[in-house]
Formats: sequence, C-alpha cells, structure tokens
Amino acid sequence: MPAHPLPSLTLLLALILAGTSASAAPANPEQGRREQAEKERKAPPPVSLDDLYKRLKESDDEAESKAIATLIERRLGRSGSATADLLSDRARQAMAGNELPLAVELMDRAVALEPDWAEGWSRRATLFWRLSDSASAIADLQRALVLEPRHFEAWAALGKLYLAADDKGRAMDAFRRAESLYPRWDVLKKAIDRLRPEVDGRDL
Repeated sequence: MPAHPLPSLTLLLALILAGTSASAAPANPEQGRREQAEKERKAPPPVSLDDLYKRLKESDDEAESKAIATLIERRLGRSGSATADLLSDRARQAMAGNELPLAVELMDRAVALEPDWAEGWSRRATLFWRLSDSASAIADLQRALVLEPRHFEAWAALGKLYLAADDKGRAMDAFRRAESLYPRWDVLKKAIDRLRPEVDGRDL
C-alpha cells in the first residue's frame, strides 16, 4: 500500500524544526554561561557621567547637546535611594498641586536621607524660590554646587536669583560657569548677551 505523502512531509518538517531548535540551543548549560560571559565581555562599558559632561562641552550641535544634557539630568536625578527618590517624586506632585510647604517638607526628608545628593538640594532650592525665600534657595544651590560643581542647571538657577537681586556681576559669573559646562544652551547664551553690555568692563 503506497505511503501518503502528506504525513511524510509533515514528519520531515517536524524533524527539520527540531534540528534547528537543537542547534540553536547551547550544547550544555556550561556552554551557555560561557557564551553569555563572552557577550558581556565584548559589550561596551556604560557611559560614565564624566564622559557625558565631556561630550556636552565638546558638542557643536544644539540638538545633540540637548540630548546629552537630558541624559545628565536623568543621572543626577537618581539619588541612589529608592526612598529618597519616592519622596522627591511626591514633592514634585505636591508642587504641581501648589502645595509648596508639603513639597518642602518632603524634600527636607529626602536630603536628610541622602545629604550628598546634589540634585536633591537643587530641587529644594526651586521650592524655596517658589516661596520667595531667595536666601534659602541660594544656600541650597551653593550646597548642590559643592557636591557637584558641574551642575549647570544649579549654576543657571543661581544666576537667575542673583539677577533678581540686581547683583548682575554675580549673575553673569554664574551664567558663564553654566555656559562653560553647556556651551550650546541657547537660553543661557541669550541671558549672557543681554547682561554683557552692563557687566563687561565693570570692575567686579
């Protein structure tokens, strides 16, 4: 009795697929571990914060600079503590709801928990500025800059506070410190250009 071709074809396909799966899988778990270790060895190392700041300073493209600045902001935004990050997120929500005293209290707890987190001090400074407490805002920004002298947003914010106090010399100095870190920051360049005629040439 002749064999039916369809079952034979089905069996052949099943054998081919089984062979393919077997060849794709590692011969043994140890081989799989060695292959994974080799992949990890060849993978490029993660980009460091130092590298990002270097690339930001050297970039001659505004869009690229903005993307790098965003990556830096994300790195700075991580405190290293899940609790501090949660407190900061809740403070942001409270600020969005105009509950500023609550937001300050939450950031008080965050920086008490992670006192070496530069971005935490910078965020609390924003809240003090919203509460018209310039002295506390400036103190927090200065603390942030001691912890991370390359925090260009903190330098820019400090410049704005000095400018609001009509201290144009210090404002220009802070803006220029920010510009040295983030040369393609368009808003910053405009602020410097506006101040330059009044400040340059003055004995500071």
